[in-house]
Amino acid sequence: MLAGGAARGAYEVGVVEYVLQDVARALKRPLKFDILCGTSVGALNACGLAAYAHLGGDSVRQMREVWHALKLDDLVRTDVRSVLSMGSRLLGRTGSGEVPAREGGLLDPTGLERLVGNAIPFELIGSNLEKGHIDAVTVSTTHVQSGKTVVFVQRRERGLPAWSADPTIEPRAASIRVEHALASAAIPILFRSVLIDGEFHCDGGLRQNVPLSPARRLGADAVLVINPRYVPTTPLDEGDDEVENELPGPLFLLGKTLNALLLDRIDTDLARLESVNKILEAGTKAYGSDFVAKLNKAMGHKPGKGLRPMKAMLVRSSQNIGMLASEFVRKSKIASSGLTGRLIRRLAAEGAQNESDLLSYLLFEGSFAKELIDLGREDARARHDELCEFFEELG
Repeated sequence: MLAGGAARGAYEVGVVEYVLQDVARALKRPLKFDILCGTSVGALNACGLAAYAHLGGDSVRQMREVWHALKLDDLVRTDVRSVLSMGSRLLGRTGSGEVPAREGGLLDPTGLERLVGNAIPFELIGSNLEKGHIDAVTVSTTHVQSGKTVVFVQRRERGLPAWSADPTIEPRAASIRVEHALASAAIPILFRSVLIDGEFHCDGGLRQNVPLSPARRLGADAVLVINPRYVPTTPLDEGDDEVENELPGPLFLLGKTLNALLLDRIDTDLARLESVNKILEAGTKAYGSDFVAKLNKAMGHKPGKGLRPMKAMLVRSSQNIGMLASEFVRKSKIASSGLTGRLIRRLAAEGAQNESDLLSYLLFEGSFAKELIDLGREDARARHDELCEFFEELG
């Protein structure tokens, strides 16, 4: 399960690479993921891994090469028309009968659309499902009009699995295409929404940054969650008073707004999952091996459905990727020109460390992606024994 974070998504590739190569080597057998669930940039990675799943352990190499080839000037350009259109509409200056431009983003998505369309052979997802290389893929978006999370599901058995009613989530069977992935990655404020079958969709991370629910409903017995979001452990009362006095600037607020919009509830979800696991384990010890089946029957679930134990392991960034982005720009002296270059250098300037969150979302640059991939590998290596135990128990 792959979470969001725009340019931070390269981190996920490093973790997956370590699992499919180093953990597989340690266990002396190939490893594969049966179900791939992604939100935001995680949806792009999930679709790429699904499209290249027939390559086995080498599937992640294709994604590494895509991330390594990123060029900032190709992907981060100000969408002048959209910005002007938004300004005109705020001032009530749209002409009579004029249809406003599709707006909602500060950045022109053309480069990203071209990259994703060329780099990921979406037509191979269906082929890999039919051949059994994977069982299912999901991409989560936010339906703009209603605010609901839409989970687009493509699986080998076709159609949708049993899905308990949830007024905030709508599952849809689909042949996942480039627009599904782009919509899931369309972060509000930065990128404009994407039209799918006549409806506008944007980043799925607004409500579901880590898609635990779809994985469970698709039959997962265990989940590996990869999240490029760093969570500091420093208590609030140990903050830097000098830094506190500098807050809040507009770019700082924009970065924190994006963090808030994409704030996942993974720790809460995993804690709830662990509580359910403990209850089922205790019930089985106390009342016998058929406890779970009897409980599900009493709750009205059909045989094979309902509650069941599900293992979970979380690998999360050990470093503040925002600060890494700031340091990278200052050291590498990125030669990006125009508004993009000025913005990137402004966000990375000495004294602007508080605005590095926004910078880390925008830094679609191959050499920075390499650093994040290497960080993902290192974080996975630090959990090597745990990862080996996790996959060994799955058989």
